[in-house]
Amino acid sequence: MNKVILVGRLTADPVLNQTSSGIASCRFTVAVTRRFADKNTGERQADFITCVAWRQQAEFVSRYFSKGKSIVVEGTLRNDNYQDRKYPDVTHYSMNVFVDNVEFAGGKNDNGGSQGGNSGYQNGGYNAPQNSYGNNNYQAAPQQQAQPAASNDDMAYGISDDFEEIIGDGDVPF
Repeated sequence: MNKVILVGRLTADPVLNQTSSGIASCRFTVAVTRRFADKNTGERQADFITCVAWRQQAEFVSRYFSKGKSIVVEGTLRNDNYQDRKYPDVTHYSMNVFVDNVEFAGGKNDNGGSQGGNSGYQNGGYNAPQNSYGNNNYQAAPQQQAQPAASNDDMAYGISDDFEEIIGDGDVPF
C-alpha cells in the first residue's frame, strides 16, 4: 500500500500552471517538522516534501493556501527518475507526493503563526509527548462540570402534520 499523510506548513505560495491541453497542476513544498528534538541542540528539524496536485485539487491549493499556512496533504509517494540533458549518463532521482486530497489544518485565524487551531502543532513543530509513564506519576483528566439536562419544555418540535403515526412494528414499510 502506498499512502502518505503530511501535516505541515507551505514554504512558499503555490503557483498554478496548466499543461498544453489545459489541465491544471500545482507544485508546492510542505515543511513537516519532525516529532522529536535533536538531543544535542534541542532544536526540531524539518523535512521539506515536494507535492504535486492536479485538476481541481491544484486549483483549490492555489486559491486557498499561501506561504506559512497549515495544510494536511493525503496522497501517494512517487519516484521521478530522469536523465540529465547535459550529462546523459547521469540519472536524477526525486520523490514527490502526488496529492489525492488536501485539507485545512489550522483554525480560521491561522496566519502562518502559532495561533492555528491544530492543538498538536505549536511554534512551528510538534510537541513531544508530555507524559511520565516511567514514574507512574499519572494525572487524572480534568473534570467537566455537568450540564443540566434539557426538559421537553425547552425543546422546539417541528410540525408533525406531514407524518403518519405508526402504531406497531407490523406497519413499518421496511
